[in-house]
Amino acid sequence: MPSPVTIIGGGLAGSEAAWQLAERGHDVVLHEMRPVVGTAAHKTDRLAELVCSNTFKSTETSNAHGLLKAEMRLLGCMILECADAARVPGGSALAVDRDVFAATVQERVTSHARITLVRDEVTSLPSPGVVATGPLTSSALADCIRARLGMDALAFYDAIAPIVSVDSIDRDVAFRASRYGKETMEGESDGAYLNCPMTREQYETFLDALTTADKATAHEFDEVPYFDGCMPAEEMARRGRESLRFGPMKPVGLVDPRTGREAHAVVQLRMEDRAGRMWNLVGFQTRLRYPEQQRVFRLIPGLEQAEFLRFGSIHRNSYLNAPASLAPHLALRDDATTLFAGQLTGVEGYTESTATGLLAGVNLARLLAGDEPVVPPTTTMLGALYRYLRDADPKHFQPMNANFGLIDDLPVRVKDKRVKKEQLAARALADMTAWRDGILTAVPALRA
Repeated sequence: MPSPVTIIGGGLAGSEAAWQLAERGHDVVLHEMRPVVGTAAHKTDRLAELVCSNTFKSTETSNAHGLLKAEMRLLGCMILECADAARVPGGSALAVDRDVFAATVQERVTSHARITLVRDEVTSLPSPGVVATGPLTSSALADCIRARLGMDALAFYDAIAPIVSVDSIDRDVAFRASRYGKETMEGESDGAYLNCPMTREQYETFLDALTTADKATAHEFDEVPYFDGCMPAEEMARRGRESLRFGPMKPVGLVDPRTGREAHAVVQLRMEDRAGRMWNLVGFQTRLRYPEQQRVFRLIPGLEQAEFLRFGSIHRNSYLNAPASLAPHLALRDDATTLFAGQLTGVEGYTESTATGLLAGVNLARLLAGDEPVVPPTTTMLGALYRYLRDADPKHFQPMNANFGLIDDLPVRVKDKRVKKEQLAARALADMTAWRDGILTAVPALRA
């Protein structure tokens, strides 16, 4: 008899991975350290306890999170079935009664004949197995991960700047250039950054809005001391009216082609993906509430109509530098059967975490059967998310939510954003169906 597969972590990703493996005929031991070892966030010992929001976000396929859920349903996602059973009114959002949801997941998992739930802390990496311990990974296991992958592989502090869609940036205002013409991208003579210039008046207006905007109140387990490398933009601005101009908004070395001179201040955007569809506001990690981020950052010239693909945040988090440390199917590079899933891999959100657990279960089952691991095509939301985790710049890697900027663009430009998203979603679901039915359109992950 083959040894049972080990899953570490009974959250969304771990529970889903255990289910997928068990459904494929594998005996699974699911380790959850609560209540033997507690965390600052969890209140119960139930599997899949939701510690923040009670919503999995939109169910509409014209929304990135809705499309990802639709793809996951095609793959037989157990967590979404439990969410449906625990659903409460929330409009188009999949909102749940968190107690009913966790109880439903625990009942489904523990009643499966091939899954054994063990309450203990695991301090070593399993093989074969899946590590899905989330942002509150225990210190002992984190030390083990660092020892195996290197000291720089695991981050413990998450400072994220907003990302906007390139299609929503006013290119009549924002200009392409690098400071003093340096740091140009390979094959790009125009420079690595998009630059949004500000007059003195625009800078003062922006500063007033930034320093008076409403900040999110952090959970106690998210409380972290600021340090200079991750200083929120609004905190930096409060240190002095010129702080941002001598920091991330310094205009030196950037000549506005419209005026032929340097602006009073400049907001720089850095390309987040190879295709140039997503752009990161450099140095603008923030704790502002999401509606406030949208209001304040749209005061930046060139971003008046900005479409935010990801909002900024600063909180305590543990996540791997996936593009620097993991194989494309999110496994150890020297052991393909030790996989990682959930927020630990560098994804953000309930749906994204669950999706990586689902695919980890599928891939580990394939590996144990002697097959190669696979990832869906990059025309799907799940496949595109995995591509980001594989191809993002390791030097600037930050966790990512599902968004349409990740997916391969349509072959023909569609100006209407709503129509474009509908067409992207239709293609994604068709491609995911084909992949599910024969894994015909997927590229083997180890060869991607």
